[in-house]
This record gives sequence, structure tokens and C-alpha cells, in this order.
Amino acid sequence: MFHILDEPKLSTDLVNKPRRGRPKKSPSGAQDTREALLRAGMLILTESGFTRSGIEPILKSIGVPKGSFYHYFSSKEAFGLAVLERYRRYFEAKLDGFLLDEAFSPLERLQRFAKDAQDGIVRHEFKRGCLVGNLEQESSLLSELFREQLQATYQSWQARVAGCLLESQKQGEIDLQISVEQVSQAFWIGWEGAVHRARLIKSIQPLSLFMAFFIQAIQSKTY
Repeated sequence: MFHILDEPKLSTDLVNKPRRGRPKKSPSGAQDTREALLRAGMLILTESGFTRSGIEPILKSIGVPKGSFYHYFSSKEAFGLAVLERYRRYFEAKLDGFLLDEAFSPLERLQRFAKDAQDGIVRHEFKRGCLVGNLEQESSLLSELFREQLQATYQSWQARVAGCLLESQKQGEIDLQISVEQVSQAFWIGWEGAVHRARLIKSIQPLSLFMAFFIQAIQSKTY
């Protein structure tokens, strides 16, 4: 999920390499610790997925003992669900930042979001994708509650894109033969597939190709 989205700026160096100089500062306060765990979880799960990710690297990256983890989360699944909720809120804010920006036409807003995502995946050397897309790939191994939350996340994202497309339609930028809701769903199905292919071949070509195809398919021929 964007996605390939530029997650909060945490470095994998924190997980894989010891730091020189001053020892890293542990989070202070219950709320700070919980938030630090969620942010570290977003980083690890975005790169490695849920079923393959262990708790130890997450704890080590922020200097939190294992006993403290279970003070905040009753299980790995409870943690994963909390990370998903945190990522959903983060990404909703990111989408709103692009899709509600009236300085650009609605179609330009969607294209700017896609360009930002492309820049993000390049910046992170194709290691980081969309946490939601990663979880979707593991859906057969996840609980029903997890799958329900993934679907709810997609519904939220689709509603935002549908709103942007509806505005674009009213301005005559696009000419749709089906509903904006269906087109929005098609966007996310295609986008997530393009994200996975981009990571596979380490190139933004699948993302660029998908966006060119999508825009050409919906854009008004007289616009």
C-alpha cells in the first residue's frame, strides 16, 4: 500500500549495523515507546512482510527489551494490527495531501502522488514497498480479522481516489464508462501489482507503464 510510499524516515542501518559514538537513546515514556515500536514495525514489515518478520530486530532497532513489548501488545498479531492501523492513518494523510491539493487539477494530483511514490521506491533502492500490498500477498496465512482490516484499508484508499476522480469527471478531464468507485478499485489493483513488479526488477518502469495506461484509459479524448 503507497505505498511504495516513503514511510517515516527510519533507516535500516538501525537494524543491521551497530552505531558508533553515543549509545542510542531509548524512547522515554509509555506513549513514546509504543509509537517507536509502531514506527519500527512499519519499516520492517514494509520490507519483509509480517509472517517472515520477527520481533527481535524491531526491538533491537530502538533499544526496547522484549519484556516491554508485551506490556504494549498482547501478541505479534495484535502488534501487526496496530502497525497496520498506524500505516493506514499515515497513508490516508499522505493521500489527502496530494488528492485534495487544489493548486493542481484532480488528474494532476493523482499523477503527482504516483511520481512521489516512484521517487520513494528509488530512494529506498527498491527494498521498501507498500505494507498493505505486502500483507495482501500473505493473506492466506493471516487471520480473518487481519484480512478484514486490510479490506477496510483498501476501501478507505479507494474512496479517496474515487473522490478525486469524481471531481476530475465534473471538470471534464476524464470520461468514464463505469463508476468512479469501480475505476478507483481498478487503480489500486493495478498499482499494487506494479509496485511488486517494480521491486522484482528494480525499476520504476512498471509504475510508469501502469500510470500511462491508466491515464490514457480514463482521460477524455477531447480534453
